[in-house]
Amino acid sequence: MKFTPRKVNLFNLVKLPLAYFGGVRVRSITDTEVVVSIKHKWLNQNPFRSMFWAAQGMAAEMPTGILVMKAIDDSKRKVSMLVTHQEADFYKKATGKILFTCKGGNEIRSAIQESIKTGEGQLVVLTSEGKNEDGVVVSKFQFNWSVRVKQ
Repeated sequence: MKFTPRKVNLFNLVKLPLAYFGGVRVRSITDTEVVVSIKHKWLNQNPFRSMFWAAQGMAAEMPTGILVMKAIDDSKRKVSMLVTHQEADFYKKATGKILFTCKGGNEIRSAIQESIKTGEGQLVVLTSEGKNEDGVVVSKFQFNWSVRVKQ
């Protein structure tokens, strides 16, 4: 599959409706970086009139997962992928449109190549940073992805 924002957003509508109806949208995809947006609205808010942390987590995980899936697709190998750990820090109320960016494409490609060489699972920590419309970081998520080439 060619990874384009339009195709991934359609995939989300069909396979991940909670993300789609929660407002998660893929904005751009390259080999090294993915940008995803989510807009604060009634459906994803908390009682404090800001975005619920889980909605942010859903939007933050998306660019990391797309980078992993794209790197696996590009490797032409069968690779298992799994989030094994996640951490988050919140700095400011998330209101308006939040853009989550992950720039870890090179790291995940290296991990897949290492798994191909060794046959062992590799762990990659990918960071997804959420910024509001003013460019202020509102939250930062770290996802530990385990990748292992299937024999």
